Amino acid sequence: MFKQSVSQIAAAGMGGKVAVRSFSVGAVIRSNIGKAPIRLGEGIECYTESIPYEFSKRFTKGSQVITLDKHIVVKGPKGVLRSIVPNFIEVENKDGLVSVSVPDAKDKIQRSMWGTTRALLNNNVIGVTEGHLAIVKFVGTGYRATIEDLANGKKQVVLKIGYPYMPALEVPEGLTVTSPNPTRLIIEGINKHTVTQFASKIREFKKPEPYKGKGIYVNDETIKLKEKKIK
Repeated sequence: MFKQSVSQIAAAGMGGKVAVRSFSVGAVIRSNIGKAPIRLGEGIECYTESIPYEFSKRFTKGSQVITLDKHIVVKGPKGVLRSIVPNFIEVENKDGLVSVSVPDAKDKIQRSMWGTTRALLNNNVIGVTEGHLAIVKFVGTGYRATIEDLANGKKQVVLKIGYPYMPALEVPEGLTVTSPNPTRLIIEGINKHTVTQFASKIREFKKPEPYKGKGIYVNDETIKLKEKKIK
């Protein structure tokens, strides 16, 4: 006795007519962010600089060796930013519009670096014109931060977050940290990566806990509170 297939059973139940069920397969939707041009404001410059071979960095991705031998330089009222990119990234500045492209958009590595480079370049353009900022909030009884001057002329952020000691972090070069009130810090700078990285370092000392919500929050960060387990 042979087993009946699903289609045969369906045909028997429908008077010999077989209902074909089609499975919809959606196409992969890509953001195509790499194709979007970036508009430069007045007084903003964007160009590329070659890095000599002996100073170029290299890394291996799969079977390919990627060479980072090019700088994308963005100049603006607030400063200058440089991003190191692979040799296959092409940047064109025409009539105040900067476009990023790659020779082979079907290549997985080139396609991924295409969008990444465009996003970094856009962050740099915003940084040299408007700047980036991160807001650090302290939630908890007695939690606060102060800014102190160091002997070398730099500043440091001192945290009071319930420990028997007070952690201190020196403010990195290129960043400005202000405190409108003891439970708030505003970190400003032209490099978005540096701004967010310093904010995350501060947050590491007291991550938000899920029961009382106490801790250090960055920007619009929220957490879902849990109920305490009662034995």
